[in-house]
Amino acid sequence: MSNSEKSAYITSISSFLPNEPVDNDHMEEMLGLATTKPSRARRIVLRNNGIKQRHYAIDPVTKEANYTNAQLAANAIKMLENDDFSIDQIDSLTASTTIPDQIMPNHGVMVHGLLKNPSCEVVSTSGVCLCGVTAMRNAYNGVLAGQYNKAVACASEAASFFLRGKNYEEETDARINALEENPIIAFEKDFLRWMLSDGAGAVLIEPEPKQEGISFRIDWMDILSYADEVDTCMYAGSEKQEDGSIKGWTQFSPKEVMEQAVLVPKQDVKLLNDKMPHYFEKFLARTMERHNLTGEEIDWYLPHVSSFYFWETMLGIFEKLDFKVPKEKCFTNLETKGNTGSASIYIMLDELYRTKDLQDGQKILLFIPESGRFSTGYVMLTVVKK
Repeated sequence: MSNSEKSAYITSISSFLPNEPVDNDHMEEMLGLATTKPSRARRIVLRNNGIKQRHYAIDPVTKEANYTNAQLAANAIKMLENDDFSIDQIDSLTASTTIPDQIMPNHGVMVHGLLKNPSCEVVSTSGVCLCGVTAMRNAYNGVLAGQYNKAVACASEAASFFLRGKNYEEETDARINALEENPIIAFEKDFLRWMLSDGAGAVLIEPEPKQEGISFRIDWMDILSYADEVDTCMYAGSEKQEDGSIKGWTQFSPKEVMEQAVLVPKQDVKLLNDKMPHYFEKFLARTMERHNLTGEEIDWYLPHVSSFYFWETMLGIFEKLDFKVPKEKCFTNLETKGNTGSASIYIMLDELYRTKDLQDGQKILLFIPESGRFSTGYVMLTVVKK
């Protein structure tokens, strides 16, 4: 069989969400107050983003972290095991995250060290929301090339470590009023803490579908960066300068890093508001042309939408491009699982698999935008049911 005839299949999928879900009224109890008073911004942000519960890797009693990022990933990977697969069979492991537990060594090898499976190739891709898809791409490419038979891809996020109240400043009346008038401000540093949460997901990719049950054939993957056209939008471990350049944490003194919360994720909301719809439309139009893609052929559309604030924008672009995907075909668990960044597309697909009556031949389109420097990914899957 030639490489052009080969396929790769997701034969097992899992997700791991730490601890019991935390509802909106108990978020500050878990994360701590930024000052002596509860946040006034929280209700405004939550009203707009539509999230009602999420998970944190924080012990509800001690309020200390009870999982590392690597442990979240390892737990998700262990949940891939079944009668036909053991983690001891992994020959390629790609584990990615936005912010790992340490600068070095590689996040992937830390996950491997926890799993204790036999020696294998280990890779970790870097990025923000899209690094979960680049992890999947690496595993997919290895299987297509005939290099691997059991490749695992994983994405995990432990955002709560940065969302503690001690990392944030007191809210001013002016900032609260501005937030009421312009909800996009919720994506700035001081308000991101009400949007991000923890979790991990994993997939096993093999050259053949499993003999019984549901597999997902990966038909194609498209990943594109627009960093040549636009400045940095979402960043951590750095500060954005007036000219649009980034000053990295190594250029600050240790005192400045702490006092200015340089390590905490931030976002240029003006750039996000100005550019996100444009690049969403641009890449969708490109993908439609490249793959002769229409909305009518899609049975399920899974968008990584960080907030329901963007939902109507997305549907408006669909209408503009005549990309006809009815609302009932759009699947998200943002409301109940929160925004888990790079892990979200795994967690979404796992829930779709477990809760919907998927049929052989159905098409599933995954959409993963990343505001870091405006990168986007699409993944087309076909259900294979035996």
